[in-house]
Amino acid sequence: MRTPAMHPRAEPHSLSLREYGASRGSHAHDHFQVLIGLAGVLELEVEGRGARVGAGEAQVVVPGDRHDFESRSGSRCLVLDTTHPMWARCAERAPADASRLQALAQYLAQCAQHPDAFVSTLQHGPALLLEAWGAAAPAPARSRRIDWTALAAWARARWHEPLGVADLAGVACLSPSQFAQRCRDEQGVSAMHWLRTLRLAHARELRLAGMGVAETARRTGYRSPSALTAALRRLGN
Repeated sequence: MRTPAMHPRAEPHSLSLREYGASRGSHAHDHFQVLIGLAGVLELEVEGRGARVGAGEAQVVVPGDRHDFESRSGSRCLVLDTTHPMWARCAERAPADASRLQALAQYLAQCAQHPDAFVSTLQHGPALLLEAWGAAAPAPARSRRIDWTALAAWARARWHEPLGVADLAGVACLSPSQFAQRCRDEQGVSAMHWLRTLRLAHARELRLAGMGVAETARRTGYRSPSALTAALRRLGN
């Protein structure tokens, strides 16, 4: 019988972005491990029970549980190693809002690639993941600062997607109505107006840098070069 390696106790929270491959691994540890799939499929066997973590799926491994893992085609996961006891409740039930949890995981994964620039965000990441899973009572909306710069960077990387208020709210860990009100209060405009302005500003930057209209429209999510041209013309008026 194979004896798994027992990893030492984790720091109170450790958040990282990990790649898994075809090499099979096996271990156990004395802390919770939360895996949230970002790409590919990670195959698991936890104490003899089969499980998988695909993109948009999540798994909580409780302390002491041996788990074998491999990903034949490769996979990427956001991994939280934590000693917080509330994760025991998460292991017993699915996330309350899987789409919100996934949006938050994607954002934190981006931050994890630039840890020096997002120190504060990563420090709060474990608590936000716990809240998004639905095991902790939400903090009062007004007590959480929205990092508008980081949120803008997240949106700029997704102009090819049909972004809406719910997407922005999910990343900010607020309800759509709470986010909409915070945007009006802190940015002075509606959430969609803020998003449109951000998109148009990015398009203008690319045009001023010499990029062609068609390529700029493609990169910033405008449905056609003419739609972008019309938007830029309105901006100049």
